[in-house]
Amino acid sequence: MGFISQRSLLYSFISSRHAMDSGAVLLKAAKLANPSSFPTADCISGVCSGSAVSFWGPTVAFPTKALSFKVHPRRRPTIFRAVYCASYYEKPSSKGRNQDGYLQNVDLPPVLPKQKKKPFPIPFRKIQQAAKEDRKMAQMGMEKPLEPPKNGLLVPELVPVAYELLDAWKALIKGVAQLLHVIPVYGCSECSEVHLAHAGHQIKNCLGPMNATRRSLHSWVRGSINDILIPIESYHLYDPFGRRIKHETRFDYDRIPAIVELCIQAGVEIPEYPSRRRTKPIRMLGRKLLDRGGFIEEPMPWRSGNTSSSSALSDLDTYGAFERYTQPDLHDIPRIAQETVEAYEKVRWGVRKLMKKYTVKACGYCSEVHVGPWGHNAKLCGEFKHQWRDGKHGWQDATVDEVFPPNHVWHVRDPKGAPLKSGLKRFYGKAPAVIEMCLQAGADIPDKYKPMMRLDIIIPEDDEATLVA
Repeated sequence: MGFISQRSLLYSFISSRHAMDSGAVLLKAAKLANPSSFPTADCISGVCSGSAVSFWGPTVAFPTKALSFKVHPRRRPTIFRAVYCASYYEKPSSKGRNQDGYLQNVDLPPVLPKQKKKPFPIPFRKIQQAAKEDRKMAQMGMEKPLEPPKNGLLVPELVPVAYELLDAWKALIKGVAQLLHVIPVYGCSECSEVHLAHAGHQIKNCLGPMNATRRSLHSWVRGSINDILIPIESYHLYDPFGRRIKHETRFDYDRIPAIVELCIQAGVEIPEYPSRRRTKPIRMLGRKLLDRGGFIEEPMPWRSGNTSSSSALSDLDTYGAFERYTQPDLHDIPRIAQETVEAYEKVRWGVRKLMKKYTVKACGYCSEVHVGPWGHNAKLCGEFKHQWRDGKHGWQDATVDEVFPPNHVWHVRDPKGAPLKSGLKRFYGKAPAVIEMCLQAGADIPDKYKPMMRLDIIIPEDDEATLVA
């Protein structure tokens, strides 16, 4: 018996008479040879071209001798001497995995151009369809059905998640601040490039001002914690469904990290940043609020300039974190790095889980983020074609990477070795800045970050780079 595997096999049958008849005979032969494992009619496909019939199908066994079958009941038996030739090739898998079981050499998401609006996380067709249904219900006088937290009420099962997220955020700030004492960080003074090594790299990808005079080389300076954890701030709202922030009243509200504001609206109680907790749901007719429970006089904002007087609030922000935490002992560095990795993963998990329920808006042109059902009206956008929008933001649904940016940096295999070169940049991988820092400190990183680091690629020498296909 000749055995042919299931992986994209090509069967070529050449007969002395009609090719379609020989194809039917061989199909019948396969069914008679192994009727229990023969696939159904919709599991196998055939292509006829001239006198050759090609089939792609699962595992089939054929006898090697000549075949003799009746093709049609009204015709006399005809003997076909069919010679088949089987060859197979290994189909490249779309999910190439190495021997360790994780994907290899995954490319990072493309950098979006600044001269274009960001794509919508939700397809625009679905947004239009939902707005059309809301208009129909409003025209019929039917109120819009709202569930927590869209109706202003808390989601009880997400309150513990918010507290876990806030604790992980504090641990992440503390861990990164401690590792900054032992892991050198460099940042470009002209652009947003960050590098973690004992010297800056020599990759020519600087897009800052006057980069032509430097031949696109970076101007490296000593980095800070804000180069690792990019600060994304949002206005703190006592009532997210209350009065909308205007451009003239923007200084009446505190600016705090967006993750902290998300936790507050999800149920975390911070005395300095109070939040209104409703007991009755709001009512909406289309986009119009029918009943929001009235307006309540909001408390005076707690100025962020007094952060030094409250140790509880100082742990929530990266400001001054490097000075608050001293250099740890050398034998504690791997443990701190591992705890920082776990805190980083928990922060991303918590942000993703809360954003599935609570609305977070992001500008489609700049990095502004607003936690609440709708964005503010402060005219602070200065990106692409902001004159057409009078400086207003183009609000759309935010993604996890906009609220908690990963800030990818080049992966350095030897931080004390030679700096990365521009001619070999296609052989280098990247990783989030926190993961790269913890990896250099001795932590075990999750497998999902290894594909983008390109650990399986051997970096060639300068004279060998041109010989690589």
